[in-house]
Amino acid sequence: MRFANPKLALSLLASACLVACGSPGVPIPPSLELPRPVNNLRASRKADKVTLTWTRPTKTTDQRNIRRSGVVDVCRDSAPMKKCVEIGQLPFAKPSAGPTQTTNLDSSTDQIPTNLGAQNPLGHLFYAVEVKNSYQRSAGLSNQAQVPVAPTLAAPTNFRAQLSANGIRTTWDAIANVPDISGLRFVYRVYRRNLAAKTQVVAGELPVGDASPEILDTGFEWEKTYEYWLTVVTIVAESNGNEEAIEGDDTPTLTVSAHDVFPPATPTGLQVVFSGPGQKLFLDLVWHPNREADFAGYNVYRHEPDSDPVKINSELIKSPAFRDSNVLAGHTYFYSVSALDVRGNESPRSEEASETVPAQ
Repeated sequence: MRFANPKLALSLLASACLVACGSPGVPIPPSLELPRPVNNLRASRKADKVTLTWTRPTKTTDQRNIRRSGVVDVCRDSAPMKKCVEIGQLPFAKPSAGPTQTTNLDSSTDQIPTNLGAQNPLGHLFYAVEVKNSYQRSAGLSNQAQVPVAPTLAAPTNFRAQLSANGIRTTWDAIANVPDISGLRFVYRVYRRNLAAKTQVVAGELPVGDASPEILDTGFEWEKTYEYWLTVVTIVAESNGNEEAIEGDDTPTLTVSAHDVFPPATPTGLQVVFSGPGQKLFLDLVWHPNREADFAGYNVYRHEPDSDPVKINSELIKSPAFRDSNVLAGHTYFYSVSALDVRGNESPRSEEASETVPAQ
């Protein structure tokens, strides 16, 4: 087909191209591939070691998946930072894809230099991380986490734990030359861990300064096994009225099996009284009660002259009194009482008390 008008032909061809090819879209700019800044950095301190943890970013600032690995700068300063004061660098691996990815949690540790807080022991250290792409560019610092810079004390020596009827007694050598710094105080803290349940609690605390420090733990359960250790805690008075605690290094742990082999106290105050003439023959016994928390009951022992004591109750006696109706006129009887706990530990027998049943 031939067109007489060339301009009309060009116009028709252009229209056909628009219909066939579609309208052009908005061009997509190239990604800068800047990882999102970390927003959940956390810092915890134990002695002179600071542990940092954070969630590794998986997206860029323009909502795209991170495609290349980079580095993480670890930053620390004595004041809030506007830019990174680098103290270390870690590799930043791009997130793994699919179900093989196990965790996005990253961590780093920092050893606080000796005497760093000598000039301002009530001050703080500020930490941040900066995630950079493969071109060493970042979208900025993370949130900043802080820890006190106050000094901690070395673990005490000669830590001991001994089981007794009253509890588990922990002792150690007192710390000498405790720093006297306004706004700081130091306390001993004893921990107890149940080995079966894996639970951990503070068994007791004591201010540093006693010449012969000890803590008696009564919160454990008998017939269980525990670990004990001791640390010295630095308590920092904050300007807002709150306090912050920093633990020092721990002593070696000690294992204690709380096996109860300790009987209740021996009963006291035993008295024996005859029933009185004209009544059925019996002897009444009374004594002072036991107060142990694990007390279970009493046994009563009796004998006549030139014979050995024999237990005369068939079941444990719950109250501090007993009536013996199996007596004969003209006989003299000697009595003693013992106490038992819930695990069957029996006390020594009390001092004897005696009474003679009158002849009829």
